Amino acid sequence: MTLRLPFVKNPPLVSVVRLNGAIGRPGRASLTDEALAPVLEKAFRRGKPAAVALEINSPGGSPVQSSLIGARIRRLSDETNVPVIAFVEDVAASGGYWLASAADEILADESSIIGSIGVIAAGFGAHVFLARQGVERRVHTAGKSKSMLDPFRPENPEDVARLNTLLNGLHANFIAQVKDRRGSKLDTKADLFTGEVWLARQAAELGLIDGIAHLKPEMQTRYGDKVKFRRYGLRRPFWTRFGAALAQDALAGIEERAEFARFGL
Repeated sequence: MTLRLPFVKNPPLVSVVRLNGAIGRPGRASLTDEALAPVLEKAFRRGKPAAVALEINSPGGSPVQSSLIGARIRRLSDETNVPVIAFVEDVAASGGYWLASAADEILADESSIIGSIGVIAAGFGAHVFLARQGVERRVHTAGKSKSMLDPFRPENPEDVARLNTLLNGLHANFIAQVKDRRGSKLDTKADLFTGEVWLARQAAELGLIDGIAHLKPEMQTRYGDKVKFRRYGLRRPFWTRFGAALAQDALAGIEERAEFARFGL
């Protein structure tokens, strides 16, 4: 608890919110709007912070959860008049970059991976394997598109066309978010929306981030050596470390590692 005395000026306070991991995946530690809502509320409103710093290390995930979390950050920043600075660690890619774009400034380490402004859908096809094993797939639907992209049946060109329509729409939303938040900072001559990733210095040249810096020294430069930090983040209850919750978290962890592995991490 911080003791506040009358007529004594307290040092500036910076709230630090850690956004680590995949977005919207199953598991207690996954980044979702529901889980982060109380965390962000406290970070913006408790103790009258001079700024909120976001520690971001995320390979992406759900586009909807990315949008919801990003929108909540902006609402709270506007309501409290508290600026937001994002500090990227290993990676802010795809939905992770969406979260970073919600900040007023984005700073990163020289080796941080930035970008992946695109949308991906991946699956598998097992119909040949089933046929070789003598297994017949039987599906009955009301509505011709109900079994779209069934992995146990041959790929249907109409299904692929429908999927591409969805992906293109999601991509357009992502592009609009980046253009709205980064505005004139973006290099208009570069094609930034192909899903490509860049190291931080090139990302800065392209306008995707604002520069190279680390959280503590940057905040001390801005708010003085006596600046105080108050950390916020998701906490997993003790009882969730056992039973079904433990198994679910283990599977979610495997999926998350696969997401990070796409960027060599």
